[in-house]
Amino acid sequence: MRAWVSLAAAEGLGSRNLHALLTAFGSPEAVLDASAAALEQHVPARIARAIKSGGEGAAAAPALAWASLPGNHLLTWDDPDYPKALLDIGDAPVLLYYKGRRELLNAPAIAMVGSRNASPAGIRTAEEFAEALAAAGLTIVSGLALGIDAAAHRGAMRAGPRGGSTIAIIGTGVDRVYPPRNRDIAHQLAEQGGILSEFPLGTPPAAGNFPRRNRLISGLARGVLVVEAALGSGSLITARLAGEQGRDVFAIPGSIHSPFSKGCHKLIKDGAKLVETAQDVLEDLRWPGVVTPAAAPRTELVADGDALALLTALGFDPATPDELCARLGWTAARVSALLVQLELAGKVAQTPGGRVQRMT
Repeated sequence: MRAWVSLAAAEGLGSRNLHALLTAFGSPEAVLDASAAALEQHVPARIARAIKSGGEGAAAAPALAWASLPGNHLLTWDDPDYPKALLDIGDAPVLLYYKGRRELLNAPAIAMVGSRNASPAGIRTAEEFAEALAAAGLTIVSGLALGIDAAAHRGAMRAGPRGGSTIAIIGTGVDRVYPPRNRDIAHQLAEQGGILSEFPLGTPPAAGNFPRRNRLISGLARGVLVVEAALGSGSLITARLAGEQGRDVFAIPGSIHSPFSKGCHKLIKDGAKLVETAQDVLEDLRWPGVVTPAAAPRTELVADGDALALLTALGFDPATPDELCARLGWTAARVSALLVQLELAGKVAQTPGGRVQRMT
C-alpha cells in the first residue's frame, strides 16, 4: 500500500502515466525502485523526477495513519473493493480515500444531482425519489452539496434497512466536511453509507475540485437523475459526463416559469429521459426492485373548502399572497390565515422572494 500511496502523491503522474509505468515495470514497488533514466523511457522527465524526489514517501505517512483508524479505507486499483464502474471511465483515480461501508462501492447505484438553491418542492421531490430508489435496492450517489444533494442523501438514509444506502463523493479531503452545514449528514453517511474522495487529506474546497469530482459521481452510477437545475448549474456538467461515460441521463420536468427547471428542460430537449416517478427510473434501468413508498401522514385542514379553492388558485407555480388575493378576491387576512394552515399541513412552502409554492 505504501508504494501505491507514494506514487499517487507524485505530482503530475496521473492515471494514464501510471498505467504505462505499471505495464512496463509490473508493480508500484518496481516503479519506485527504477532509475530516473528507466522511468523516462515511459513518462516525461518532470514526472520521473517527481517520482524519484523522495518526498512522496513522507506524504504517504498521513494517509496510512488515517487508514489505520476504524472505518477508514485507502483503495487502489488492485483492491478487490475498488469500484469497478470507475475503472471503465478512462481516468480512474490511482488512490481513493473512503470512509464507510465498503460493500456499497460495487453495489448498483443511481446518481442524483441538482441545484444548491433548490425550491422546497425540489427538495421534497429529491427526498422522495431517493427514499423510493434506495428502498428498491439502489445506492444513491451524490455530492454532499446544499439543496438537492443533501436531500438525496437524507432520503436514501430514511429508507433504512428496506434497501440501499448512499455515498457522497466530495471535492475536498475526506477528513473535511464542506459545506460545514452538512456536518450532521456527513456523520450519518460515515455510519450508514460512505464518503469518497480522490483528493489528499486536508485538501480544502477549491472551485476546480468540484467539476473534477463530478466525473466520479456519474461514473460510479448506472445513470444520473437531475431533479432541479438552472441553465448554469454544475449538475449539467455531471449529466454531460454521464452521457460521455455511457450512463443514462434522467431529468424531472418542472414549471416553465421556474429558473430551476430550465436546466432539466434543456436536458430533456437534448435527449435525457423525462421521468415523473421513481418507478420510471427503475423500469428504464430494468431494475427488478419495485417502489413501495410508505404512506404519508395526512393532516386535516380546518377550512377544507377554502383551502381547496386557494390551492386551485395557486396552481403549481409560485405566487405571492397579493397575487392570490387578486385571483380569489379575498382579503389579505383571509389568504394569510389559510396559507399558515396549509404550510403547517405540508401543502405549501415559502420560497425566496416572498412567494409560496404548492407541495402536493
